[in-house]
Amino acid sequence: MLKLDKLTRRFGDNLAVSDANLTIPDGQMVGIIGRSGAGKSTLLRLLNRLIDPSDGQILFGDNDIARLKGKELRAWRSDCAMIFQQFNLVGRLDVVTNVLTGRLHDMPAWRTVAQVFTPRERAFAIQALDRLGMAHTALQRAETLSGGQQQRVAIARALAQEPKILLADEPIASLDPMNAKVVMDALRDINRQDGITVICNLHTLDTARSYCDRIVGMQDGRIVFDGTPDLLTNAMAREIYGAEAEEAFNEAATSTAIPTSEPVPARVPA
Repeated sequence: MLKLDKLTRRFGDNLAVSDANLTIPDGQMVGIIGRSGAGKSTLLRLLNRLIDPSDGQILFGDNDIARLKGKELRAWRSDCAMIFQQFNLVGRLDVVTNVLTGRLHDMPAWRTVAQVFTPRERAFAIQALDRLGMAHTALQRAETLSGGQQQRVAIARALAQEPKILLADEPIASLDPMNAKVVMDALRDINRQDGITVICNLHTLDTARSYCDRIVGMQDGRIVFDGTPDLLTNAMAREIYGAEAEEAFNEAATSTAIPTSEPVPARVPA
């Protein structure tokens, strides 16, 4: 279980996240919504400890993640994998090597530096790619792939970490509707089949409603809504999005989240 207790992050006089209180059970799929600058990305970066909190606690089991340092912090970043809007792949490296970088935390220093991987590790990476329908691209340079393909490789890299929590920061913001649906289906499959907690920042309302068990709304760094999708009325959503409400609703009208057919079952790496 992940618990946030009065989690706060200040940038000078600006409160990017203010007294955030959340309890997220294991295996839940949570969508975080809100206008640009609401604090969504800052919240995810606090959870992964890419930035440090100004105040408050991040509790996971018996650990206060906000206090971790050194080896323990590196272990947490492995357990709490991050998927970024801009993919963050190394374009000149082939796809399978990009996926294998998700294993670097678990390797001796000399293998990390030399990027020496065992046959078992390579097989694991291929299985992760196969699960995302990307095994056929294993030997291609990452920079030759489309945006949607790169995001699927980024998800495979996160899976290679064998995480307990998967954070996705606007994972479909730069994708076309077809690829956005493929990516969201993949995240939902991982959540349902592996029981991995997924926390995903999303801009479009219908995507959050269609894919997430729970929606958290943020406004000016504060959590102003926390509930199931059916409890999020259009009036409340307009209040959360403010001036960006029409954009969020208009994007939702063409969102790939509208089809509700069940995704093809994914293969689970051995």
